[in-house]
Amino acid sequence: MKATPSNERRQGRQRRERRERVATQISNQKKARLSSIEIFRLDGEGLGQHLDAIAEILHACVHDGANVGFVLPFDLNQARAFWAEKIAPGLVANSRIVLVAKVNNQVAGTVQLNLDTPPNQPHRADVSKLLVHPKYRKLGIGRALMEQIESYAENDGRRLLTLDTATDIAENLYLSLGYERAGHIPGYARDPNEDRFVGTTIMYKVLPGSLRLVRPSAYV
Repeated sequence: MKATPSNERRQGRQRRERRERVATQISNQKKARLSSIEIFRLDGEGLGQHLDAIAEILHACVHDGANVGFVLPFDLNQARAFWAEKIAPGLVANSRIVLVAKVNNQVAGTVQLNLDTPPNQPHRADVSKLLVHPKYRKLGIGRALMEQIESYAENDGRRLLTLDTATDIAENLYLSLGYERAGHIPGYARDPNEDRFVGTTIMYKVLPGSLRLVRPSAYV
């Protein structure tokens, strides 16, 4: 049957309506997922309660290729030891903030803010270990954690945040949040899965406040 102009217009309209319905469904699903994210701060007791869950996140991320300070082989006992031995003392001393994200009451991600800076840098803090379990990726968890950690930094009087990242995906997230590239260091750390060294990008963000940065003339 030969298509007529009216049939083509009707078919085109139907295709547009189908695309709009699909787009609306995807948007609604995404909003539902985002609304289910719960973010809270861990203290020493909370770390003990959630130790297995956050150790599993670290373990899964390293095995998925995240370059966050560890190389394979890397087991769950090593992951637990990192949190219990390296992170817990900072929580007790209030020199480190750890946020955890839950989705549908399941621990899905975490991020840290190191407040233990030198006496001449009371305005600065280091963001580190933004980790989202691979099965909870692309739900906006990383962005939500980063936005919350900025609020904690501001409340503590910090106006300059610094971090480093080895992946383009994470770098793009940070750029979208207002971070700027300070530079790139080649061969900075060993790849977790391969016997080679990879570079890292140093980034920073100036939060609202009275901080005034004096840039070297080479960057003006």
